[in-house]
Amino acid sequence: MRYVRTMNAPARILTMPERLRLRVEDFVLLADSGAFDAYAKSELIDGEVYVMNAQWSRHARVKSRLARELGNVLEAIGGELEALIEVSVRASDHDMPEPDIALTSWRGDRDVPVATVALVVEVADTTLEGDLGRKLRLYAAAGVPEYWVVDVNDGRILVHHQPGAESYGSRRAVAFGERLVAVTVAGLAIDTGVLAL
Repeated sequence: MRYVRTMNAPARILTMPERLRLRVEDFVLLADSGAFDAYAKSELIDGEVYVMNAQWSRHARVKSRLARELGNVLEAIGGELEALIEVSVRASDHDMPEPDIALTSWRGDRDVPVATVALVVEVADTTLEGDLGRKLRLYAAAGVPEYWVVDVNDGRILVHHQPGAESYGSRRAVAFGERLVAVTVAGLAIDTGVLAL
């Protein structure tokens, strides 16, 4: 690759095709222009746009019940955290996922800075592989302290904490019906029995 100067900045001349990773700013401009309006939901993961399937009632029911349970417990224990559903989280320059639920102290407009996120939840009925693959790596690398994957098909929640560069250092499974105590959010404990369908 070599560079040539244009106006005030050097421009790259590519000798081979190169993959272009969108930045969050690019993604937001496209979204604001309506480029993704025909899709149910879109996310930016590693600079690539992913469009999501429609959410069916089973997925939505589990997500709604869990969000309500988390919201009630957060209100009871007090503090700054709030449970937001499907909010855009700016995880890096090239990542802006929309987790099913994010516990955050953010009160600003637009996307949520990852530094304000204490816990992220993804509900998986058809997306388990991605939620335990690229999403897990993304949230770990971004430093999200705790990550829950609700495995609807097997009736369990996979709890991850101790984020590292590519994964989480610790993982445990909690079956639907068992009490789930958060590792990194003091006082946060929920009854997972409400998730059993």
